[in-house]
Amino acid sequence: MATSIRRVVTGHDENGRAICVSDSQASDILQRPNRPGVTLTNLWKCETTPAEYDGDEETLGGPFILHPPKEGSIFRVVEFEPEDPEVMKTLDGKAAFAEMGAAGNIVENARHPFMHRTDSVDYAVVLTGEIVMLLDDSEVQLKAGDVVVQRGTNHAWSNQGTESCLIAFVLVDAVAKLDQT
Repeated sequence: MATSIRRVVTGHDENGRAICVSDSQASDILQRPNRPGVTLTNLWKCETTPAEYDGDEETLGGPFILHPPKEGSIFRVVEFEPEDPEVMKTLDGKAAFAEMGAAGNIVENARHPFMHRTDSVDYAVVLTGEIVMLLDDSEVQLKAGDVVVQRGTNHAWSNQGTESCLIAFVLVDAVAKLDQT
């Protein structure tokens, strides 16, 4: 079952004083049958860098896209329920990622159907549970409190445990240094 996340957004009133502009359960949620056991919840999106803190009071809506906006960022929480290895063998990662505009990000013939790469720097904090971060030829066991800085590398998330794992992510649009010529 997906964890409900309370989202509080602050802003300013007409006199420039700090106020709470919204306080509600996050509602920009993606669950889909071709990626069972995974729930993505978007919390905030910035379309520019530097980010605007006095812009729109709501930045979400529209299609649920994996990548952050060009020159922007996205803040989301992902819940990974324990995987069933037999079910995982039957899944089509490319089709699942296509639903988020990212079919081309899947790594073909990888050891996990959801191995992918994005052109972003992702800051991740494991909030609850444990998860395995799979890389091309290695893996890292992570637990609550661990932090990952994902720098445009091939990776997949695999919950091989018995309880759900909740991870907070901030994805920031990025380019490879060689691409900046």
